Amino acid sequence: MKKFKLMATCAAGIEALVGKELRDLGYEVQVQNGRVIFYGTIKDIINTNLWLRTADRVEIIVGEFTAKTFEELFQNVKSLPWDELLPMDAQFPMKGRSHNSVLHSVPDVQAIAKKAVVNKLNETYHRRTRLPETGQLYQLETRINKNKVMVTLDTTGESLFKRGYRVAKGPAPIKENMAAALILLTNWYPDMPFLDPMCGSGTIPIEAALIARNIAPGFNRDFACEKWDWLDKKISEEVRNEADEKADYDKEVDIMASDVDGNMIDIAKVNAQEVGLLHDIKFKQLSVLDFKTDKINGVVVSNPPYGERLDDKATVRKLYKGLGKVFKPMTSWSKYFLTSDLEFEKFYGQSATKTRKLYNGYLRTDYFQFWGRKIRK
Repeated sequence: MKKFKLMATCAAGIEALVGKELRDLGYEVQVQNGRVIFYGTIKDIINTNLWLRTADRVEIIVGEFTAKTFEELFQNVKSLPWDELLPMDAQFPMKGRSHNSVLHSVPDVQAIAKKAVVNKLNETYHRRTRLPETGQLYQLETRINKNKVMVTLDTTGESLFKRGYRVAKGPAPIKENMAAALILLTNWYPDMPFLDPMCGSGTIPIEAALIARNIAPGFNRDFACEKWDWLDKKISEEVRNEADEKADYDKEVDIMASDVDGNMIDIAKVNAQEVGLLHDIKFKQLSVLDFKTDKINGVVVSNPPYGERLDDKATVRKLYKGLGKVFKPMTSWSKYFLTSDLEFEKFYGQSATKTRKLYNGYLRTDYFQFWGRKIRK
């Protein structure tokens, strides 16, 4: 089976997590800014699309070269093995981006690269008229950075954060792959109590339940490559069956999720039901300021309001003070909060053990980590 050079793309700041996920799946990796490079067959492409919790998408790197003129760009793109990847009726739109390069006009880069692929396919399929582009989607992209060109073919389709379970949404929900990243950056194991006290539409506790049950995050959706003409459908079925067999539905889990807004709890329950995990998460309408527990050695992960607007800031900082009062006494618990307010520690009333810079979309945020001291049972 042919091996491809592959790239898992991700948000800035979580490349190491994606690299670890790939290593845990058995791949050798090279971690770079915003992406992780690895090699694999079409079976590996489906497998990584199914299992990667923190990546955005998986792409085939069709070719890499240097180009400073449009002629160099055209000839190099044309020389790539499009005849092995694109059938005659393929839809192949071309995206583009360029940074710090001689070829800085993105529309021109897209047009020239697209023309090169068209010429190659016309020669391959002996066409004199326009290619039909009525078949399946093969999304291409030409990226240029410092005159180094990378041409890719997307295998994923809609971004991997679209798991398919978020049928009901609340305001400003956190993306599923970012929620998974927040959990994987903690010291939580599925045999420990887990709490999101401001759960909104339920993304963080649902991702925790998927991790606890070892359920492939992509099991509830399909991927662009699964519709390609040259992909053997049996391979896809085989990989999905293997993933299904790895799920553990018997393990005892203790995942709690609460929110002051009862409507959000209803939304979260609908989403958990969609993914078949409603009974694994204890949902409760409750103000975080009223939370109490006798449980020990747990983990709190939450994405509290940021107070981006000035009139919200005072309210939000009052909430942060309340969080400190509730959670500081829970010394055996580790607490993790994602916010763009760099003064969070001041209002929480404690210095974080560690902070980590992450990007929630284009917004710079910090992940404040307060590590607990485990009590020996």
